[in-house]
Amino acid sequence: MNCITVDINPDVLQWAIDKKGTGYIKNKFPKIDEWLKGTSKPTIHQLENFAKCVSVPFGYLFLSKPPEEKAPLPYFRTLSDGISTTISSELYEVIMEIKKRQAWMREYLIDNGYKPLTFVSSRSKDSPVKGIVEDIIKTLGINNNWAEKQTNWSAALDFLQKKVDEIGIVVVKSSIVGNNTRRKLDVSEFRGFVLVDEYAPFIFINAADGKAAQMFTIAHELAHIWLGRSASFDLHNLQPAADEIEQICNKVAAEFLVPEGSLRAS
Repeated sequence: MNCITVDINPDVLQWAIDKKGTGYIKNKFPKIDEWLKGTSKPTIHQLENFAKCVSVPFGYLFLSKPPEEKAPLPYFRTLSDGISTTISSELYEVIMEIKKRQAWMREYLIDNGYKPLTFVSSRSKDSPVKGIVEDIIKTLGINNNWAEKQTNWSAALDFLQKKVDEIGIVVVKSSIVGNNTRRKLDVSEFRGFVLVDEYAPFIFINAADGKAAQMFTIAHELAHIWLGRSASFDLHNLQPAADEIEQICNKVAAEFLVPEGSLRAS
């Protein structure tokens, strides 16, 4: 049976190849160009090995067209009409991996008697921006002028991440999917995302972004946690999408990093 050849839609094949990188796949499967052109066909055994190599379910390769991987949480884009549903396979896989880690940590914390984090979902969209910022600052145990005391953006980012970790929010930073250096995360698609949970909230930062932008993203995601809203976002030019919650979170981030009072004082 493994010697039987099968017809595969070239578009589906190309979609799967893009997950690993063309050069890598050509080294593993020398006849891949022939499969794409239809001049030869893979056997069942070859296709099974190919599916394992590109980390896709075997059955996906028999689809009539490439699957659309829908965002498993609200995905906001600045230059669109707000919320979007279609995302890259890279972003989809990273979100799903973090969701698995979150589920494990949540179960662990509950089993070991940990209490819910009281600041999660503690504010609403009707809460004053300054009130949200003051509560974040108090919870983190920092001063209003904390950023001014840092020597540079990198030091400020490290300081902020440490404080966020200390209150029970897990911060993950990466610029690739898993350990695959061929699958880079595109900053133009997303700067970060946040998965809200009263036991184990997770913040993911696209490490391909600049240090200053990463810090703004963390501040933006903290606001999401206080408002109890999970989301992914691109924050094009650090501007929010046309969504009320996104705009509130951006105002909170701006006030958190550069308090209005300090601007007036200067």
